[in-house]
Amino acid sequence: MAFRWIVNAGLLAIPIGTTIGVLVGIDAQRQASGQQPLFSGGDNGSSTGGNGGLGGGGSTGGDGGNGGGSSDDNGISWIENCNLTYGIEPPTKGQEYILNPNQWGVLDGTSGMCMNVTAFNNGSYATNSTGPEFAVTWSYKPGSSDQPVHAFPNIMIEGDTLPVALSDLKTIHMDVEWTYGLGNDPSATTDDATLKAEDLNANVAIDMFLDSDKTVASNSSQAKYEIMIWFAQYGPSTDPIGYDGTLDDKGIITNRTVNGTLFHLYSGKNGQGQNVLTYITDTTTESFSGNLQELLTLPESGITASNFPADTDYLGHFSFGSEAFYSLKNVTFHVPTFAIDIRT
Repeated sequence: MAFRWIVNAGLLAIPIGTTIGVLVGIDAQRQASGQQPLFSGGDNGSSTGGNGGLGGGGSTGGDGGNGGGSSDDNGISWIENCNLTYGIEPPTKGQEYILNPNQWGVLDGTSGMCMNVTAFNNGSYATNSTGPEFAVTWSYKPGSSDQPVHAFPNIMIEGDTLPVALSDLKTIHMDVEWTYGLGNDPSATTDDATLKAEDLNANVAIDMFLDSDKTVASNSSQAKYEIMIWFAQYGPSTDPIGYDGTLDDKGIITNRTVNGTLFHLYSGKNGQGQNVLTYITDTTTESFSGNLQELLTLPESGITASNFPADTDYLGHFSFGSEAFYSLKNVTFHVPTFAIDIRT
């Protein structure tokens, strides 16, 4: 996989707050004048999007990748990654992150997704917990019924922050803003009606893994518990484990509220025998700020302690992204703001 780390001299004068829309405009101007485009790249030589293969075995992790830029370089790098499972780790002076297309459900080896990351070469973001801005454009045909997910493009916590015992956690404060839209470019807002009309099947979610063994807790296929927090849900393929459409309450275990955001909790086991707990917001939530640690404590009712992580269990994996089931048209998932602050 060859990443294209491109820093145009003109970009060095652009403030760090430069938006994706400005960068895309510069790219179009360069191409119109016959210059090398800023955003070319990807190991398969394709543009964003394309059709992927059928669903396969799953993993929310993927291989780590390379950083880039030097500590005394105050420029911006636009990094395009269309690889299946190889992530990139931009330089940072604070919390370390890996960003990965994570196309683990593509059997034919054909990428249906490209991830574009805006990295600050000096590693200085707004706060020590802030991650790079990124956007993911993708399309896939429907997968098999036993493995419908093609990918989980995500930003994942890296470094020595995890694992951590739940009993030692004081806060997991997350700030995030995101949008989903049709086409190859980020949308200013999310139009749920249009996405549903075009039969998008995807969610926007946090994925966490926990276990009593601190080493196993970081293993997405072996950890005893998986806790997901969904901020959006599109299409019938995305029903959570434990959902029962025949019931009036659809299988909701209990309701919980964090900083004014209402979540419904579902519970069940996946095909690997892991206990899966899924919190889903009552409505599409494009902006969230709050302490997620509250969702890692046992609810007062609705679920037994044996089906929920104990205080002595370890949180070993934390990532935020979108489970991509299928979309016949290109869609773009954009995360302009993401920060996670874990304190013990």
